[in-house]
Amino acid sequence: MFARWFARFRSYVAGRSPRYFTGAVAVALAVVVLLLPSPYVIEMPGPTQDVLGKVDEGDVIDISGEGVATYKDSGKLLLVTVSASGVPGYPIVNAQAVWGWANPHVEVMPREAVVPVGQTADEYQQEVDADMSGSQDTAGEVGIAYAKNHASELGIDASALDKVSVTMHVDKIGGPSAGMMYALGLIDKLTAAEESGGHVVAGTGTIDSKGKVGRIGGVRLKMLAAKRDGATWFLTPSGNCGEAAGHVPQGVRDVKVATLDEAYQALVAIGQGRGDSLPHCAA
Repeated sequence: MFARWFARFRSYVAGRSPRYFTGAVAVALAVVVLLLPSPYVIEMPGPTQDVLGKVDEGDVIDISGEGVATYKDSGKLLLVTVSASGVPGYPIVNAQAVWGWANPHVEVMPREAVVPVGQTADEYQQEVDADMSGSQDTAGEVGIAYAKNHASELGIDASALDKVSVTMHVDKIGGPSAGMMYALGLIDKLTAAEESGGHVVAGTGTIDSKGKVGRIGGVRLKMLAAKRDGATWFLTPSGNCGEAAGHVPQGVRDVKVATLDEAYQALVAIGQGRGDSLPHCAA
């Protein structure tokens, strides 16, 4: 049987030109290259989370303290994320990078532009978790400080905030870029007014101890995530306006903000139907 098979194989080979075999080898090599580990990172719109909502651990923003009242809002405040593959611990192959280049909703970049050379999976995760933890701590402090400073106009008992405890829970989301939305959600929960007016408002931006909203990465992808999950408004850090202008998804209205106060006042304006007058990112 083997002799019969070998004879057929020789006959098959004899009927093929050298060019045929060259092409076959080239195809085989191309397949091998596509399956090799890639030195690139691909990013795409990631999950969103309503900071006024709940996760397995309880409220995303949990506020406790004697005499402190919290309130519900019929709308949503979405923090937005980017899903990254090709970073330490989440390897990809070249075929995935090629797919990313062909997809207008995916960004592809060299790994060294995203993470330090030689960073391990454990080091990467520790950095992401530390950024998120620090962002939450700062957002809690800044949000409470804002509520105290504006207590009379917000209808809040400032003295009750002296011993308030704030804990934030978000599943499988890291990095510092949700700071503004955490602080905004905290203030919203402390006030009886429904600031959102029932709208789904998304946003992004870091927050520092003075309430300044900082620039983040992947703003275009985050706007796509916001639209996908029902947002009609997007609070954009002023530092990201250069890349956001002209790329806001249809059906979403962006609002340029530089501070927590601007973000809060924008949220109130949106809820009261005055959102169209708010500044947006221009080219």
